[in-house]
Amino acid sequence: MNVEFPQSKLMSTLPKQFFASLVAKVNAKVATGADVINLGQGNPDQPTPAYIVQSTQKWVADPATHKYSQFRGQPAFKQAAADFYQEVYGAAFDPEKEVAILGGSKIGLVELPWALMNPGDLFLLPDPGYPDYLSGAALGQVEYATVPLKAENNFLPDLAAIPAATARRAKFFYVNYPNNPTGAVATREFYEELVAWAKQYEVGIISDFAYGALGYDGNRPISFMEIPGAKEVGIEFYTYSKTFNMAGWRIAFAVGNADIIEALNLIQDHLFVSLFPALQYAAIDALQDPARDGAIQALVDRYQTRRDAFLTAAAKIGWHGFAPQGTFYAWMPTPPKMTSEEFADVLLDQAAVAVAPGKGFGDYGEGYVRIGLLIEPARLVEAVERIGKLHLFE
Repeated sequence: MNVEFPQSKLMSTLPKQFFASLVAKVNAKVATGADVINLGQGNPDQPTPAYIVQSTQKWVADPATHKYSQFRGQPAFKQAAADFYQEVYGAAFDPEKEVAILGGSKIGLVELPWALMNPGDLFLLPDPGYPDYLSGAALGQVEYATVPLKAENNFLPDLAAIPAATARRAKFFYVNYPNNPTGAVATREFYEELVAWAKQYEVGIISDFAYGALGYDGNRPISFMEIPGAKEVGIEFYTYSKTFNMAGWRIAFAVGNADIIEALNLIQDHLFVSLFPALQYAAIDALQDPARDGAIQALVDRYQTRRDAFLTAAAKIGWHGFAPQGTFYAWMPTPPKMTSEEFADVLLDQAAVAVAPGKGFGDYGEGYVRIGLLIEPARLVEAVERIGKLHLFE
C-alpha cells in the first residue's frame, strides 16, 4: 500500500494558474496540424546579446566562480546595480544596505509578503495586473484589495478613489509601469502624487520595473526611484529578463528603502545562497559594457516596429486598442457582447491565432485581450488578416 502525502493547507490556497489552460488549448490546436500564430505569450523571442553570452562563457570557465556565492550576492554586483541606477536614473543607493540580488524579480515580488507582513495584513494590487502577485498574497497568508486600472485614467490608479479606510490599513501597494498587460507608462506627476499618498497613509510602494527599458517614440520610461522621497517609502525591482532578453537566466535586483531591502535579504539568507557567481559577474558586464546601450536601443526599435505594424493592420479591420507606450504588449478590446475568453477561443478555433484573455489579469481585464509583440511584423500582420476574415469588428 502506498503511503499518501497530502499537500499542505497552504498549498490549497494558491491561485489557479489561469494561463495553463491557454497553453493546453494552444498545444491541442497545434497537435491538429494547424499553423498557430501565438500572440498569447510573454517570453522574449530574441537571443541574449552576444557580448553577455561571451562574458558568461568567460566567467563560467573561471574556477573561482564555482564556489558558493556570498549569501547576499557578490559586492561587485551590488555596486554595479547602484552605479547603473545612478547613471541612468540619477538615483543613489548604498550597495550594501539598499540593494538586494535576486534570482529573477518574481522571487522578490512573491517572497516580500513573507518577509514584511503578518497573516491578515492587507496589501493593494493593480487590476489588471501580473497574476503572480496573488501567489505572494497566498503564501504570505495576507489579504489583498485590488485597485482598478481604467482606460479613462490611462490605466493609472486613481489614488483619490481608494477609500481612506483601505489606505490606512494597507501596508504595501504594488505598481507596475511600464505596465503588463496594458502597455501604459507612468507619468512623473503620478509618481509624485504616489509618494505623497504613501507618506500620508504610511504605505510601502513596491515598483515592479520589469519593462523599464522598453519605452516607445523616443521616450525613456520613468523609474519610481527618480522621484524625490521615493526611497523613503519603497523599493523597485529591476530584472534582466526584458532589458537583456535573459528571461531564462533568472537575474534581477531590487533597490530602495533599507528596511525593505534588509527584510528581502534576510528571508533569502534562509532560502538561497544567492546566484551562481559566474552569472553575477556576467550581470555586471551586461550593465557596464559599452555595447549595452546599442543592444537595448536595437531591441526597443524592433519592438516599436512590431507595435506599429500590428496597430496599423488592426486599424484596417476596425480593431482599435490602447497604443502601448512601453512593454512588448498591445491591449486590445474584445468585440461587443463577447467575453475575453470567448473571443480568445474563437480566434484560436477559427483563425489559429492565440491571444491572452484579459480576464486572466483580473476583473478589470475583462473586455480586453493581451497581444504579445514577440514575432516579426509579417506574422503579426498575417494574424490580424486572419482575424479580419472573421468580420468581428464590422
